[in-house]
Amino acid sequence: MMFQWFTSLNKVEKRTFWACFSGWGLDAMDTQMYALSIPTLIALWGMTKGQAGILGTTVLIMAALGGWVAGILSDRYGRVRILQVTIAWFSLFTFLSAFTDSFWQLLLTRSLQGLGFGGEWAVGAVLISETINPQVRGRVVGALQAGWALGYGITVILATLLFDYFPAAIVWRILFALGILPALLVLWIRRNIEEAPIYKKEQAAEKGQSRNIWEVFAPSFRGTTFKAILLTFGIYGGNYVMITWLPAYLKLVLHLSINNVGGYLAINILGSFAGAFLNGWMADALGRRKTFIIIACLQAIAVGVYTMAPINLTITLLLGFVLGTLQSGTAAGTGAFIAELFPTRVRGSAQGLCGNAGRALGAVMPTLVGLLSIKMDLGPAMGICACASYVIVVIAAMLLPETRGRDLSNIVMESDKPTAMERIQ
Repeated sequence: MMFQWFTSLNKVEKRTFWACFSGWGLDAMDTQMYALSIPTLIALWGMTKGQAGILGTTVLIMAALGGWVAGILSDRYGRVRILQVTIAWFSLFTFLSAFTDSFWQLLLTRSLQGLGFGGEWAVGAVLISETINPQVRGRVVGALQAGWALGYGITVILATLLFDYFPAAIVWRILFALGILPALLVLWIRRNIEEAPIYKKEQAAEKGQSRNIWEVFAPSFRGTTFKAILLTFGIYGGNYVMITWLPAYLKLVLHLSINNVGGYLAINILGSFAGAFLNGWMADALGRRKTFIIIACLQAIAVGVYTMAPINLTITLLLGFVLGTLQSGTAAGTGAFIAELFPTRVRGSAQGLCGNAGRALGAVMPTLVGLLSIKMDLGPAMGICACASYVIVVIAAMLLPETRGRDLSNIVMESDKPTAMERIQ
């Protein structure tokens, strides 16, 4: 059965799952408030599409730094402790965004929000990967991506209701102010979540030893690190094009009303929710690499049709579900896959760097869409950037090893293997 994996989890695993699921969902809620506010801010502040793209890109670039820093800290001070810090951080700066009055002020608060945004996913993905049984790791970690769809859905519902009853000039501020709510999750995590045994064992074994924050760039790690960054660059480059620009595309190009935009996004979000579970099932059944390749190819086709083909609104609505499914399907696999590529001592920093450096590089794509849309229609600009990104996913997946079912306590990199002389001795 599709969801039988959940019933197989013990109490500790279920609590950890819900903590990470909720954190990622609330992270999505705070992050997507900006995407839904783009048309309003363009109208109120006179922002250009290029500036709107820069605001979307900046948070993702800062997420790269925040993810790496949080990952390094989680290797040193614990996954659970740093998870709490990142949730509180992105909540605070989302809240402060409500009080900005210019592009430059919002750029500052969004940049700082990005530090927590990148850190939360990196630390949460490592924590859940180290806690869950390898046989169902793909499905469990993949299911976390459904939290993003749920958080995004909550934001769409809130925005639709608020824009119906209040002036647009204050709705965007209300949305950002509500971003403080995720901080409440920290209190629950403090009482209910513990470190994974594999991390505790590693800490005990290396007690008192210094850690090299640059170890992910050591010769034995370097190739894997850069290939993993290439993979996430392609995934997030394509996905952030759609996440950032889809609301604006529906309103500015298809000329849909606020209510209709909410309806179209709801279908897309339902697809995203389903895609997280689809990826997990495929990753455990077919392997990580095949899953990335299949889903990325299908996504490139779907995006091309959605943004550049002459389709009617009914097909646009239905295809939005497919887009959401495939979009979530590519991103959902990164948490388990990156965790399975690296040993425990650097897993946090590797997850933070590889996942979020890819976000930073991929973040160029929303800005590129904004710049290209000056000389061409928004739809083709979105399609070209997104499809190019998914081609990169296929190339990177072909270069990386298969890791399905890998024991995270027994990952040996090249530098850890005995030399020929050591084997003789």
